[in-house]
Amino acid sequence: MAVSLMRGLCLVVLLALPVPALSQGAKVAFGGIKQDTSLPVEITADALEVNQTDGQATFTGNVLVGQGDLRLSAARIEVEYDDGGQGIKTLTATGGVTIVNATDAAEAQEAVYTIASGNVVMTGNVLLTQGPNAISGERLVLNLRDGTGVMEGRVKTVFTPGGGTATEGGN
Repeated sequence: MAVSLMRGLCLVVLLALPVPALSQGAKVAFGGIKQDTSLPVEITADALEVNQTDGQATFTGNVLVGQGDLRLSAARIEVEYDDGGQGIKTLTATGGVTIVNATDAAEAQEAVYTIASGNVVMTGNVLLTQGPNAISGERLVLNLRDGTGVMEGRVKTVFTPGGGTATEGGN
C-alpha cells in the first residue's frame, strides 16, 4: 500500500515539473494501426463545386471522407487532383476538422492530407485523444503509413495513471 501511494505521489510530482521535451514536441502513436493510403477515398457532402481549369473540387456542408478505417470530417474540403486528373493529390479540410480511426480521434482548425506520402498536417488548437488520455498542441503531423505522429507547439499531455500515456517520448 505504501509503495503504491509513493508511486502515485512521485507521478504527481513528475507531472508538476516542466518538461522541455514536451514543450518542443512529442512523438505519439495514432491508433497503433497502419492506414493503407492506396485504398479508395470516398467523399460525401451537401454540395460540390468543380473547377476544371485548376483541377480542384470543393466539397461543403457536412463533409465526410472515408479511407479504410480512417474518417475525416469538416465543414469544407478542397481536393487538389494530380497532374493527370486521375487521382487525388491533397485534401485540405477546414472548419471543425476531426480525424478518427479505430481507437483515436484528433481535432483541429485545419488539416492537409497528402495522399501520396500518407501525411496529415493538422494545425490550430489540435487535440488528440487516445482512450482516457489526451495531448494538445498547435501542430500535429501524422504519418498514416506507420501510424505515428509528432505534436508540436506548447504541447500539453493529460493521462490517466494506470491507463498508459498519450506520448511515447519526446524529441
